[in-house]
Amino acid sequence: MENMPLIMQSFILVLLLYGLPVTVGGSLSSMAREHGNGGRYSLPFLWISGQMILWAVFQLVCVPFVLLEKEFQQVVTVFAGVSAFLMVVGIVMFWRDRKSGFGVVTPGAVQVNCQWIVFGVLFVFQLVQAVRLAYGDGDDAYYVAVSTITEDAETMYRKLPYTGGSAEVDIRHGLAPFPIWIAFLARISGMKAVSVAHVAMPLMLIPMTYGIFYLLGKKLFIKRKKLLAPFMIMTEILVLFGDYSMYTMEHFMLARSRQGKAALGSIVLPMLLFMMLMLLDRLQEKKKLSVAYWGLLCSVMLTGCLCSTMGAFLLCLMVAITGLCAALTYRNWKVLIPMALCCIPCVCYMLLYVVS
Repeated sequence: MENMPLIMQSFILVLLLYGLPVTVGGSLSSMAREHGNGGRYSLPFLWISGQMILWAVFQLVCVPFVLLEKEFQQVVTVFAGVSAFLMVVGIVMFWRDRKSGFGVVTPGAVQVNCQWIVFGVLFVFQLVQAVRLAYGDGDDAYYVAVSTITEDAETMYRKLPYTGGSAEVDIRHGLAPFPIWIAFLARISGMKAVSVAHVAMPLMLIPMTYGIFYLLGKKLFIKRKKLLAPFMIMTEILVLFGDYSMYTMEHFMLARSRQGKAALGSIVLPMLLFMMLMLLDRLQEKKKLSVAYWGLLCSVMLTGCLCSTMGAFLLCLMVAITGLCAALTYRNWKVLIPMALCCIPCVCYMLLYVVS
């Protein structure tokens, strides 16, 4: 596939990063309708939730192959097959649940006014600058090198990225194989891993970050919808002027989005916050939480493990604190059981890291 024209490689990446997650997210169409407008489906929710499911599945597929020292092509084959199956399931479930169209660019959803135009201009500016000013930092010598070696040598965490020499499996990084996912995108599209990391990743992860903040804004300003656009603009301003240190979340979001820890801070933790707000809303209204909700929450937890080994601890801590506060506030101790079950995968990965 490396001999394909660049436009074809780019088209395949667009399908993998946008089309595939939206179709997979169709399996959560009932939840997407809740976050739309006027009963319509929310396209950002379908896209983000679908990508969370794909990331979670990749974590479940890839880690065993890494620990068993299998070849990278086996991961590609298995994950591609599972992704195709999830896509079919998403399409079927969406078709069965369909009631109306998407609820994003409709008169009742986001009105085109000066505020949203300002948001769009700042949004495009960030995307352009993130690609135009892309640079290689110190961590790229490891993470991007891992993606490149994986794609070229078919080995996963068995070669030293700094020297290329052979080594035992790196358990610490092998339990969070985000660079392997980038290598998967490179293998399927035919584009070099370094190009996927420096060009494709910002064009996907930055919009996903703002998509999550859009969902958060709709949740926070549900009774004052006019404040949603100023909220999004203020978020952009904070991001633009938040790069005062190489360790801030804003720096990771704009300049190092290709790294798993950047996705953890910019995407996974805000998405978990959104899920916790949904949980508290349901408990306050005394409504039952659906199986789809717990499935998505478990996917978010697994995605945190994919991004960073530290993600397993941080997400469990956040869920535990929210669960205890919810149980005390709403006198609903039963909610702690499914929340604890969603933390089990993270606990397993943490124990695996400790004993390895």
